[in-house]
Amino acid sequence: MKVLVDTHAVIWWLEDAPRLSKRASAILEDRDNDIVVSAIVGWEIAIKISAGKMEPGIITESLARLFRREFFSELPITLDAAIRSALLPLHHRDPFDRVLVAQALSLNIPIVSADAVLDRYDIKRLW
Repeated sequence: MKVLVDTHAVIWWLEDAPRLSKRASAILEDRDNDIVVSAIVGWEIAIKISAGKMEPGIITESLARLFRREFFSELPITLDAAIRSALLPLHHRDPFDRVLVAQALSLNIPIVSADAVLDRYDIKRLW
């Protein structure tokens, strides 16, 4: 199964946090799944760190290296996804989540996220 992963789920996975659901953890650890991480995740993490909302910790060692170690693949932000995210209904005000929704819609894949607001969009959310 191919899935896109929300920022909080990536952080919780990399930090082995108990807040990650058992289902999400099982999806992320299953090597048969194609785990896709958007470039927007790196951007959001960098902004959280620079704003002092998050400690650098393990995730700043090199996200690309960590993702390769975890067998996650990187998804660039295309012009189509950027435009589509701006045209989505304003169910969610967070621009990072809106890009993730646009990417999930474009690829027709589910998103691993604890954010129930995403259910208002025409995507499948796994948690």
